[in-house]
This record gives sequence, C-alpha cells and structure tokens, in this order.
Amino acid sequence: MLLTFIGNQACILGHKVLYANTTKLFAKLKMSKADGSYIKEIARIEKQDLLILDDFGIQPFDNQSRSSLMEIIEDRHGKRSTIITSQLPVVQWYEIIGENTIADAILDRIVHQAHRIELSGESMRKRTNKTISLLAETD
Repeated sequence: MLLTFIGNQACILGHKVLYANTTKLFAKLKMSKADGSYIKEIARIEKQDLLILDDFGIQPFDNQSRSSLMEIIEDRHGKRSTIITSQLPVVQWYEIIGENTIADAILDRIVHQAHRIELSGESMRKRTNKTISLLAETD
C-alpha cells in the first residue's frame, strides 16, 4: 500500500512512473531481445522519472536478466529514482543477483545514497483480505 501511495503521488505531481513486477519485467526484456525491441524497451525504462520494481528476488537472476538489471541501474543511477520492494533482506540480494562482481556493482549503485524502509508486522494484504472476508460474512 505504501508503494501504491508513493507511485500514485508521483503521478499526481506530474512524474512519469513505471510500476513493474520484477520477474515479469525481465521476462518481457528477454522477449524484446528476441524480437529486436530491447533497446527501445530499455530507453523507455530509462525515461521514467520513477521506476518501481516490485517483488524483487522472487526468482534468481540468470545471465541475461542480471545484465539487463545492471544496464537499467547504471542508466538510472544518479539521474532518476528507483524503488525496489522485496521480501528478502538486502544481504540476500547478492545470492539472488548472482556473480558477486556484478552483484557488487549493482548493489553499490542501488544502496549508495538510498533510503531504506524496512517494514515488519503482518502483511497489509492479509489484513485487507481479512477485512474483505469479514465484510462478506456480515452482509
């Protein structure tokens, strides 16, 4: 919900925002390499004022996804904002990204001057689902 609020507020303020599920984004980028539209897709991502990568680390990165992530982060570093959400602590991102040298380069750019917000407690999705269930039962 916090992510939704930030993205929505950025849109209201006139910023270009791209929200993407990380796994789906990198699958799309793989397909774009196959059909020749990769450079266009990367340029589109680079132009966004705010990139929101949701569910980072659900799946480990393969070579192609790792390379695309490096390119995206390198293009945006110091120029545009990126928000990354993950269920995993940052120390586990090395393992998910793979290849320590590339992981170091990516994480150095991501973590440098980043604001980290760590949330704890019950998932808002669980709370929302319980509320919906309770409402459905009372009708």
